[in-house]
Amino acid sequence: MSSYVSMFTEVVFGFFALFLITKLLGKTQISQITPFDFISALLLGELVGNALFDPNAGIPEIAFVVALYAILMYIIEIVSQKYKRTRHLLEGSPTIIIHRGKLIRDMMKKTKLDINQLQHLLREKDVFSISEVEFAVLEANGTVSVLKKTDYQTPTRKDLKLSPKDVALPITLINDGEIIKDNMEEKNLPVSWLEESIREQGYKDISEIFYAEYTKGNPIYIVPFINRNHKKYTDLD
Repeated sequence: MSSYVSMFTEVVFGFFALFLITKLLGKTQISQITPFDFISALLLGELVGNALFDPNAGIPEIAFVVALYAILMYIIEIVSQKYKRTRHLLEGSPTIIIHRGKLIRDMMKKTKLDINQLQHLLREKDVFSISEVEFAVLEANGTVSVLKKTDYQTPTRKDLKLSPKDVALPITLINDGEIIKDNMEEKNLPVSWLEESIREQGYKDISEIFYAEYTKGNPIYIVPFINRNHKKYTDLD
């Protein structure tokens, strides 16, 4: 029975200690969690968990682990605020992956982001077509910030008192230079039509195209292979 009482007091103490740390470190820690924060939180959970089930560890050991974690995180926060050059290493930095409507392929490869993942992140921002995006920035916490092209910003058609327009979901036809045959077959689109469509836009071969999507009633939206190659973003305009 005494072991259960000991576990109860240790769990309660650990809970309130972690709660206190969360409050001290600030509200932005959860919403702006970086890969480093995520790994350190897992490590803390493992250390506290081991302390809870270690018969030789009690409240002093748990308190030491939690306090040490809090001190280290506080030091990192102070260092990153005082020395700006350390922020890139400790917190990561945002990466522009769409610049003026152009997908920057080498930046996507550098951040291990593929087209499907990008589309998922954009849909979370209520953007269902890459053609609507002027700029997209992959933040250090893995989310994407989006600035839409002016044609897709507010005011809406309702604000302008225009009649409703049918909405169609765009479908990916080319991904990283390869035709998505399943999508072509689903929409009954022949490859010859796709090849002719890209030639009309000045491209000789599908291998030149990084991404292409099609929305019924609109021309194919095509993004060629574009790499930054350490150039300034202004050089890509």
